Amino acid sequence: MDKHLNTENFFATVAEKSHGAALRGDYTLADAQYVVRQDWHAYTPQQHALWRRLYQRQADLVPGRACDEFLAGMAKLDAADGIPDLAQASEILCAATGWRLVTVPGLVPELTFFTHLAHRRFPVTVWLRELEEFDYIVEPDVFHDFFGHVPLLLDPVFADYLQRYGQAGLKALKLDGLEYLARLYWYTIEFGLIQTPAGLRAYGAGILSSGGEIEYCLHSPLPHRIPLDVERVMRTLYKIDTYQESYFVIPDFQQLFDQTEPDFTPIYARLKALPTLAADTLLPDETNLALAQQA
Repeated sequence: MDKHLNTENFFATVAEKSHGAALRGDYTLADAQYVVRQDWHAYTPQQHALWRRLYQRQADLVPGRACDEFLAGMAKLDAADGIPDLAQASEILCAATGWRLVTVPGLVPELTFFTHLAHRRFPVTVWLRELEEFDYIVEPDVFHDFFGHVPLLLDPVFADYLQRYGQAGLKALKLDGLEYLARLYWYTIEFGLIQTPAGLRAYGAGILSSGGEIEYCLHSPLPHRIPLDVERVMRTLYKIDTYQESYFVIPDFQQLFDQTEPDFTPIYARLKALPTLAADTLLPDETNLALAQQA
């Protein structure tokens, strides 16, 4: 079965390497913020060819499945011909929304990740998966990070949301709220759906960079598709080794921004007194949008 990106914790620390969970990527040349240089000329012709295959597969899949904002950003970045020069792409991004790309060796510590986002810097991994990992990869690589995430950073509202998320992350580290923010990241930034006049569309990077879940999330009768509520999402566990059993749907990116604008401190306090919800939970008062659309 085609599987999506599988990262149990997006905020894994590099310290895990000393506990037998070695992270992929070369951290030896990283600076204090885990930034490295993208040696673009070191990519081989075979790696550029693999990128083109990955890109073409997804480019064929996203029309009619991805939201318009993603498709517009993808067209502006125009990265079909090979692994992009991230410095050049960063200039396009900065001119549009004030975001920049920072190149990193792989997963970075929580504090580093949130600090980058809070300052409108998006970390992009420099290494590319191997051919045998075409359909399944354990850690995010340059294709997932760039193709899945960067196009939407050209949309002003989504760009503001991601910065707000980074600011909330810095605060969550002091409030024992990281697990709640991890679930919010998973169900919005990685696996979010949006309701458009043309129907449901994907905006989550984990979906948009997947060869199989991009169709499953929209058309399979199996998963729930639930209107997004931030507190509900923060209670909900997620799947790391199968397609999702629930997706959360927004009407537009402004709602996503508005729901993350309030201070999360009282939300964390309430959630600590509530049980977590299984990934396949549908609460009695919730609408399953897939069923509603069929009715």
